[in-house]
Amino acid sequence: MGRGKIEIKRIENANSRQVTFSKRRAGLLKKAKELAILCDAEVAVIIFSNTGKLFEFSSSGMKRTLTRYTKCQNSSETAIVEYKAEKQDSMEAEILKDEITNLQMKQLRLLGKELTGLSLKDLQHLEQQLNEGLLSVKERKEQLLMEQLEQSRVQEKRAMLENETLRRQVEELRGFFPSTDNSLPSYLEYYPVERKHSMPKNGVIGPDVLCNCAMEKEDSDTTLQLGLPSDVYRKRKVPERESCSNNSGSQIGMV
Repeated sequence: MGRGKIEIKRIENANSRQVTFSKRRAGLLKKAKELAILCDAEVAVIIFSNTGKLFEFSSSGMKRTLTRYTKCQNSSETAIVEYKAEKQDSMEAEILKDEITNLQMKQLRLLGKELTGLSLKDLQHLEQQLNEGLLSVKERKEQLLMEQLEQSRVQEKRAMLENETLRRQVEELRGFFPSTDNSLPSYLEYYPVERKHSMPKNGVIGPDVLCNCAMEKEDSDTTLQLGLPSDVYRKRKVPERESCSNNSGSQIGMV
């Protein structure tokens, strides 16, 4: 005869409960061993009796099995967290896509396109936005032009100051180095007429002319060698010519 069904509940009799625990514990450990051998599975069983005794079975070592169990538990929790984060990201991506679509539609409407589905109130609102944007653009444009004009004025003032500084420096340098363009004039520039009229018409040279020519040559050579200025040469030449003319006149009277 087969066994009758046993009601699954706590056995009240302590002796019967202990006997049932021993039998069922041995059967459970036997089944776990058979499962590990037959199916090449990693099995671990931990049993604590009501008195606190420990009974265990492990096909690959209890610590190894518990470590693997902990890793799997953590990985499952991590997988759950990642799944929730991925789901949240997908929801945010959908929201962003909807916002991008709305912004693209607004941009097209600001450009005067896709206006078929708008009402009169929407069109008036769009026209107001365009007018406000146009005013803002004009104000910004005027501001930039004024800033450029101010910068040009500042650069102009700076250039004028630099030019004035350079001009003062040039004047100071000219004061330190005086001009040396005035060269000594020649004798012919002072007395071109006298030499021309000193020649007689008949081609005969008199003694006064010879005296004057000799004196002029000596004086000019001396002036060039000593580097005397022309005004000193002129002052020295006048009395010498007078003395030479007097001597020639006295000689003519004696003759």
